[in-house]
Amino acid sequence: MPDFNKRMDNLPPSLWGVIAKIDELKGRWIQGESLHPYQLAQLKKYVLVTSTGASTRIEGATLSDAEVERLIRGVRSKKTAERDEQEVRGYFELLERIFESPAAVPFTESSILTLHQKMLRYVDSAEPHRGKYKTAENVITAIGSTGGAAVVMKTTPPYLVRKEMESLLDWTRERLAAGDIHPLAVIANFVVEFLKIHPFQDGNGRLSRILTNLLLLRSGYAFAPCVSHEKIIERRRPDYYLALRRSQATIGTGKEDIVPWAEFFLSVILEQAEKAAALMEKTGIEEVLSTKQLEVYNAVLGGKGVSAGEIAASTGVARPTVNQALSKLIRFKKISKIGIGRGTKYWPTRK
Repeated sequence: MPDFNKRMDNLPPSLWGVIAKIDELKGRWIQGESLHPYQLAQLKKYVLVTSTGASTRIEGATLSDAEVERLIRGVRSKKTAERDEQEVRGYFELLERIFESPAAVPFTESSILTLHQKMLRYVDSAEPHRGKYKTAENVITAIGSTGGAAVVMKTTPPYLVRKEMESLLDWTRERLAAGDIHPLAVIANFVVEFLKIHPFQDGNGRLSRILTNLLLLRSGYAFAPCVSHEKIIERRRPDYYLALRRSQATIGTGKEDIVPWAEFFLSVILEQAEKAAALMEKTGIEEVLSTKQLEVYNAVLGGKGVSAGEIAASTGVARPTVNQALSKLIRFKKISKIGIGRGTKYWPTRK
């Protein structure tokens, strides 16, 4: 079995420096959570949508964030694949549960099997294997420039999955409870080993990100629901896969090296923490706006009292989208409105 403690001993000092920066930002978030409860609630709703969209797109789904939001509101699109919609609905509902009550979700084998079942509960094709460890070999492949598939990594064979998962879960729980190894290092090791085992026939990548959210929240990183780490990974997807493969290629060789993965993972959490700190300081509203919403915001900032119609005309953004963006900016207290009806003008909020 892998020597997880030895992996921790081999982490370089530079990574502990990154962890220290993350914890400094974590402390600032905890001590100075200055966002209004309504703002926090709106942020979490936004992150639920963007995390769901990003995490499913990483694995090949095609729904945009706007399509995810409409689907969650009960508006289906004739253009989207049925499986994409099924995956999105399951991920959204499970992540919502994690955000609402992480302490109520045990970090146990039976709980992880249940989480997998719930994540795929709407995916018809997953019915035979959801909530169950894999019963057939699964290998990680990549499509080459000529179109052929090449094996990138062999995963744990089915007959060893339960044993390896029990070992990984026992070590992770013990280290998090003892506090003798920093939780972020423990979580990084859990994710890279979980994805090397690849315990399920389908949904391993998505479930790894669900579990990352769970472990971050259970370890006190309360900013996790306010900035999407899935969105950061999606933007850096080539680096994500490269870091995983570089570390996973060493597992079981006698010269295990999870540093490439740990560096990537911690850089994602650091970016997440930095964006959370910017939100807390009320300088990061741009992080929670879509491209079109940001155009609307900039139109208000650049004008001396502008109407919704003037914004639509100057930006080319559809009027309903303009109205939605204005409502959102008002909720976040970034703009104010004066007047009623057609005479309503929008102004930047004075500081």
